[in-house]
Amino acid sequence: MIENVNPKSQNKQSKLANKIRKLRYQLSPPQFIVVIFLALITIGTLLLMMPVASHNGHSIGFINAFFTAVSAVCVNGLSVLDAGSDFSIAGQSIIMLLIQIGGLGFMTISVIIAIIMGKRIGLKERLLIQHTTQSSTSQGLVRLSIYIFIIVFAFESIATLILTFHWESSMGWKTAFFYALFHSVSAFNNAGFALWPEGLVAYVGDPVVNFVIITLFVAGGLGYIVIVELFQKRKWRKFSLHTKIVLSSSLIITIIGFSILFLLESMNPATYGTLNWGERVQASLFQSLVPRSVGFNTLEITHMLTASQFLIIIYMFIGAASGGTGGGVKINTVVVLILATITTFRGGGQIHAFKRRIPQETVLRALAVVMSSLACVLFIALVLTITEDMLADHFLEVLFEATSAFSTTGLSMGLTKDLSTPGKIIICFTMFIGRLGPLTLAYALAKRKQQSRLGYPEDNILIG
Repeated sequence: MIENVNPKSQNKQSKLANKIRKLRYQLSPPQFIVVIFLALITIGTLLLMMPVASHNGHSIGFINAFFTAVSAVCVNGLSVLDAGSDFSIAGQSIIMLLIQIGGLGFMTISVIIAIIMGKRIGLKERLLIQHTTQSSTSQGLVRLSIYIFIIVFAFESIATLILTFHWESSMGWKTAFFYALFHSVSAFNNAGFALWPEGLVAYVGDPVVNFVIITLFVAGGLGYIVIVELFQKRKWRKFSLHTKIVLSSSLIITIIGFSILFLLESMNPATYGTLNWGERVQASLFQSLVPRSVGFNTLEITHMLTASQFLIIIYMFIGAASGGTGGGVKINTVVVLILATITTFRGGGQIHAFKRRIPQETVLRALAVVMSSLACVLFIALVLTITEDMLADHFLEVLFEATSAFSTTGLSMGLTKDLSTPGKIIICFTMFIGRLGPLTLAYALAKRKQQSRLGYPEDNILIG
């Protein structure tokens, strides 16, 4: 039987493919990534605007759909609507798909599809993969993409299976499976979308839910390169400097955060008043880890002490590790600046860690990331104090919201759902900037690198 293929349809498809191919080769990798993200957000907005995506059968409107699409694609978690009650199963499935594409990466998915179809991965595609995975080398990128796909599939599948059996008795098989799949995808991609209005507060003392969710977002936040090395090399001495810094600094910052939150909130009857010691330990561990870039919460953020809320802001700004699904300026970036500061206090010399020298270019890049990110958060907070002056009771709420949006964490002190239309647009812009990173956008907007041929005499500036 011979299928009848419409020549006009074939021509349209080939023209569209040619346009995409031409666009890919005209744009630099950062520029192409920006275009892809904008395209995904546009498609997500149109899908979420459909009445079938809404729980009540009416369109949620452009602004709400746009905000949700940006938050899902940028794996943030901030939401002006409740994902569980305001969206239908179709709408929740769209959000889950946007989270998966945004977290896994469009280029990784494209590579897997190309491999299945037997197509060759060219140099331009390898550069795009290198930029999206933040790999330091262009070698083995196709293999890395396959590893990433396997890692994501394994973690999300096992977590879905465990949570489905755990929730089956209270929800039934179908609901339990969908809830397990949704929260597994959301957790591993550090998105933080939950199908309960209060997040995971009801499971503050549930060891299964705590263990599964923590394992997922910690694994996603560590980064694919770190996970691959953990499985392949297994021995500490064989790990790269990046992996050693990420693992050691993540452990240290988790211990510090856990200790501070446990001590502070133990004096707060509004959060720990009804919890036993085991539940307090779980809650402290969970809340010390989630600010690293996932918006789940087992405690009401608004009920926490001001000191705890400010600590969460600091942790949100630091974020997860480079090359993962988390946001923030990245823990390894902060460590590089700390090492540079310690070296300066000691009188200068080479900046090093684990018997490896860190290049000056890396230090300058880390400084650029932190300074541009800090400037962005402060500017957004300043603008929000103007647009949301009637909503926020304290400046800390505004700073919390701005930091959460930029770091793609998704935690909120309650300001998100009451945002004005200008405030929603500002937060959308912040989430987009935070997901792609200030330097990525700077590279994308720059036409070419400007290298001065002039040499200037050296002079001193007073510091401190």
